[in-house]
Amino acid sequence: MIQKNKISQLLITCTIISLLLVSGCKISYNFTGVIISPDVKTFTVYYFPNRARSVNPTLSNDFVEKLKDTLTRQSSLSEQNDNGDLMFEGQITEYDVRPMAIQKDDLAAKNRLTVGVKVKFTNNKDHGQDFERTFTSYEDFEGNRTIMDVEGDLVPLIIENLVTDIINATIANW
Repeated sequence: MIQKNKISQLLITCTIISLLLVSGCKISYNFTGVIISPDVKTFTVYYFPNRARSVNPTLSNDFVEKLKDTLTRQSSLSEQNDNGDLMFEGQITEYDVRPMAIQKDDLAAKNRLTVGVKVKFTNNKDHGQDFERTFTSYEDFEGNRTIMDVEGDLVPLIIENLVTDIINATIANW
């Protein structure tokens, strides 16, 4: 019993000391998990033209608007039309439907819609964070449905995943 009390007191003491140490440090954190240098105040998202072989006519605009909206909602940054502290530019490089699971008679049991976006990210306050890379996301759908049947439901999910990955790779520093 005495041993348990000593362990409990030690844990409480360690917790209090940890809290005091942490409260003395400056941490830039908000509830969204986005950490941004105080020097960075603006962002620019340029239009992402659709260069994929198959073209969804609204994909570029939907993607750009979702990226802008997410940056505005999840950070204190303000949008600037040109030359923001953070700049996002690129192109849609892939919009593809492929069979994923083949069943008898060579029919697809599942299909996969994949979207790829090449992003050039420029941090005008810290060029060491600049990069250019391709992000991809996909959603599967039943083989008895056509892309026209599912596009309206799947494309917003794919865009959401792409934007999350881009945010995590840029301002969230994941």
